[in-house]
Amino acid sequence: MRKHLLVLVVIAFGLKASAQVDQKASYAFIERVIPGKSSSFTIEAIPQQNGKDVFELDSRSGKIVLRGNNGLSIASALNYYLKKYCLCDISWNGINLNLPATLPMVKSLVHKTTPYQYRYYLNYCTYNYSMAWWDWDRWQREIDWMALNGINLPLAITGEEAVWQNVYKSMGFTDKQLDEFFSGPAYFAWFWMGNIDAWGGPLPQHWMDTHKELQKKILERERSFGMKPVLSSFTGHVPPSFKDKFPGAKIKKTNWDAGFPDVYILDPDDPMFETIGKKYIEAQTKEFGTDHLYSADTFNENVPPTNDSTYLDGMSKKVFNSMAAADPKAIWVMQGWMFHYNNKFWQPQQIKALLNAVPNEQMIVLDLYSDAHPVWNRTEAYYGKPWIWSMLQNFGGNISLFGRMRHVAADPAIALHDPESKNMRGIGITPEGIEQNPALFALMLENVWNDTPIDVDKWLVNYAQRRYGQNNTQVNEAWHILLNTVYSGGLTEGGPESIIVARPTFKRTIDRVLTKVDYDPAQLLKAWGLFINATDSLKQSDGFQYDLADITRQVLANYASPLQQQMVAAYQSKDKANFKLYSTQFLQLMDDMDALLSTRKDFLLGKWITEARVNGITEKEKNLYEFNARDLVTLWGDKESGLREYSNRQWAGLIKGYYKPRWELFLDQLNKSLISGAPFDEPAFDKQVKDWEWQWVNKHDNSYSDATKGNSVDLSKQLFGKYHTPIQQAYIQK
Repeated sequence: MRKHLLVLVVIAFGLKASAQVDQKASYAFIERVIPGKSSSFTIEAIPQQNGKDVFELDSRSGKIVLRGNNGLSIASALNYYLKKYCLCDISWNGINLNLPATLPMVKSLVHKTTPYQYRYYLNYCTYNYSMAWWDWDRWQREIDWMALNGINLPLAITGEEAVWQNVYKSMGFTDKQLDEFFSGPAYFAWFWMGNIDAWGGPLPQHWMDTHKELQKKILERERSFGMKPVLSSFTGHVPPSFKDKFPGAKIKKTNWDAGFPDVYILDPDDPMFETIGKKYIEAQTKEFGTDHLYSADTFNENVPPTNDSTYLDGMSKKVFNSMAAADPKAIWVMQGWMFHYNNKFWQPQQIKALLNAVPNEQMIVLDLYSDAHPVWNRTEAYYGKPWIWSMLQNFGGNISLFGRMRHVAADPAIALHDPESKNMRGIGITPEGIEQNPALFALMLENVWNDTPIDVDKWLVNYAQRRYGQNNTQVNEAWHILLNTVYSGGLTEGGPESIIVARPTFKRTIDRVLTKVDYDPAQLLKAWGLFINATDSLKQSDGFQYDLADITRQVLANYASPLQQQMVAAYQSKDKANFKLYSTQFLQLMDDMDALLSTRKDFLLGKWITEARVNGITEKEKNLYEFNARDLVTLWGDKESGLREYSNRQWAGLIKGYYKPRWELFLDQLNKSLISGAPFDEPAFDKQVKDWEWQWVNKHDNSYSDATKGNSVDLSKQLFGKYHTPIQQAYIQK
């Protein structure tokens, strides 16, 4: 009763807390999430608790009352209600909003306070591996999802290139000179981080204009919830022509070591560094406003020219001053990735010099890879800087079933209460790619309103029930298996990839396609069977359909390796009959996977390409964006790219249209070798396949559909009948 009185007092006297909730925006949000139901809710404002976001759930006069200190807390209250009282689930890959005819009342007050000041979201790479072609409709759905899950510190870097165009044109650079600088839209992350120039360009003016406006919509909506978007800043990356226009400037060349040309970095010691940084922040603020948070990563996957502490201290001061000169309230948000990636260089002395140059309350460090390779516990918690525990999980946007669930469920709360964590201010999700492994992300976000470890075994039972619409003992057992196999991942950069996505080879693994499975694949086979057995009960659930297709995909993807090795062994022993048998089965496996993945929008190459082309207004622009879309998920760069397959995807269209034809070329050459007795000419094949890949990347033949085909459940059952026994035998023989 006292709490109710407090709410009435707050509302009656119009205290500051009430001003934080935009009633109109919150009701519009509810209507977007559960159309036609917003009138069943009452929204009320309550103040923060100990400086932290808070929400309450209650019922009054036949309505559900959502209370919070801002729109984000109201959204979180709604999500809690949908999950706990209606057994609903909202994810990227399957939604269950089968609400009861009469919405259940909240019988006793629910009060939740987050222990975390910050809940960070995104990674530069996410903007390209997953979000490169998003329009406002897709962004709106993501921002609503962020709000439901309590995210209040999103990275927001859409439209940055338009601001840079403004700044550099004001300095006298021409469009032609900037065409040699701006990358294509699928490569912005690495352009923004100072790794590459121009690849995938030149960037059309229409893109810059439309995405500047898109960013304004994104920021307006995020801020309407009370989120504080993290914008960009200057880290020294300048156009190649900068060295000619300003010959006296202190510029150094640096190379990302991924097969791309050098880029040019303005030394922070140069007087122009602070001038440009200030101009950029001012221009950005004029267009987009500011919440005083700026991302800057000065040596992303590049090593500084010296490990001298004085240099690093001075450099850090200059970067910060370039922000603070335009915005005295500036807070530098730094990805701590380099401290892991180049850990031999970044020893305690170097890290301390870089961090201590900036006032503690004007820097936040993202411990980007806390779920597998935390840095906070070897740097005295970043020497007193506020920092955020983050889950990285995914590299390149690969879609393997993978995660470290028990760590994600327990480690944030353990770190929060560890005296050694010092100034830990939040948790975050920093994946390179999203729209996969929905259970893992849902589990991580469960931490937002909890300060104790989550019992993941119990949580999964509840998760499956709300995702599928009912409790099912078979899928509960299957999820227990998944927890202890694919979701007990090791310290690798994501899950095992399938040999089918590799450039054809005799080897078990090639370059970035790591096929070693660090769990018992026979256990995954058992989980698959349990899902198949549950199909009659759960087949109406969109989430179940996705999960069944995804598990089926993973089982078949794993099976490709023993099949490939049988094929290779037959060739090497000159066994023509078995070579034909296994190579036929190998190619058929790819056809079957492609057909299965065609049943879900989540797995369509055609959707990715269509969304890319829609951004163009001329055929030239559309073709440029299609090149970007095709290249990123295959070669990544040119014919000789050392990053090929880094962003591989097991997608319909990509399997049948790209991976399978490469293997057909390879197998055809091997077959000719067996018939003729001549040795396989590997250099000739290498040239042939590289030429074919480059031709594919540059095609614009509109051959990949963005529409689904077939039924996930029916196809999964057919494939189970076809493959279960041979896969089981393969693992027994192994």
